Amino acid sequence: MERRRSDLVLVGRGALAGLVVLAVLVGVLLLVRSRIDTATAALVLLVPGVVAAVVGGRRAAVAIALGAALALNIGFLEPYGSFKVRVVDEVVNLAVFTGAALAAGAFIAREAERRRLAEESAAAIRALNDENAAIRDERERLAAEALAMTLAAEHRSALLRAVSHDLRTPLSTISAVASDLRDTTSHDRATSEELLDLVVDETERLDRFVANLLSLSRVDADALVPDRQAIDLAELLESFVTRHRRLVRDRKVAFDVPLTLPLVSADWTLVDQVLTNLVANSVRHAPAGSRIDITARRQGDDLVEVAVIDRGPGIAAPERDAVFEPFRTSSGSRSSGIGLAIVRAVVEAHGGTVTISAPPSDGTTTNVGTRVAFTLPVQGAVAA
Repeated sequence: MERRRSDLVLVGRGALAGLVVLAVLVGVLLLVRSRIDTATAALVLLVPGVVAAVVGGRRAAVAIALGAALALNIGFLEPYGSFKVRVVDEVVNLAVFTGAALAAGAFIAREAERRRLAEESAAAIRALNDENAAIRDERERLAAEALAMTLAAEHRSALLRAVSHDLRTPLSTISAVASDLRDTTSHDRATSEELLDLVVDETERLDRFVANLLSLSRVDADALVPDRQAIDLAELLESFVTRHRRLVRDRKVAFDVPLTLPLVSADWTLVDQVLTNLVANSVRHAPAGSRIDITARRQGDDLVEVAVIDRGPGIAAPERDAVFEPFRTSSGSRSSGIGLAIVRAVVEAHGGTVTISAPPSDGTTTNVGTRVAFTLPVQGAVAA
């Protein structure tokens, strides 16, 4: 029903357009009728049928073509103003004109209909493509959400495993030592101090793990923003070793910081956390009594590179990028996999980079070792 009403409206518009054009052309031709012949008038009067065909289709074209034939008969074939035709040739001309007008109108209407159908098909195809694109975008969005949920679930699972391991182990040690000290009174002073040292070590280990968890939560919330200040790396390293004597007590720590090293623009607490995680990794993997080197060198005009080098078993080249991902560890490692992820997040928050490589061989050991280096901006370079 709606389609039929639409077709009628279209035919009416075509007929009206053709009628207007016919009236205008007839008026103009009547003014110059004495100076033109019948053929010229006939050719001109084909135009309204074409207009009606383009606008309203075949039915409108037929109606206007018949109207044009009537106008040609009355206005341009003698006797003027009458339906009569005196000459046989003019009868033939009128018949030919009528047939031509009808044929032209039908042809133009058919081509116009094909064009409309083509446009409708193109519009339908565009609409279908848009719908498919919307469906594809929605599918990709849902897939991304599903992936994010999967990753979040894996992240939570890994976090629970890390918490279970890195909290339960030191807590179990502390609990065992506390119970032993409470239940046993026969320990000599050296043994008691050794047990208390173990409690302190595990407490510091817990403190480092909790600090990493807090930093990890800031990274996940995109809220890790360094509180920058001008830092003397030599002073920071000296303070670091003083506060972490227990962590490195069975390792030899050597510094190599030039006196001409410029100040860096960094967050003291976060850089200290980076060094703590790197040195703790070195202590965990390097043999007792081995040396840990901490070096600092200027790199270009705007950066300072800090490197922590140990003499442990090293990290295989294919694993060096993966260990910076949260909860990813190298082969044989018993760590939670948080420390190096925090290192990378902190360094990148400062605008620097962190890399892992094998240190140059010094010929004193068969161990491969690991060199973890990170960069910090020189004070003033950030503002510049």
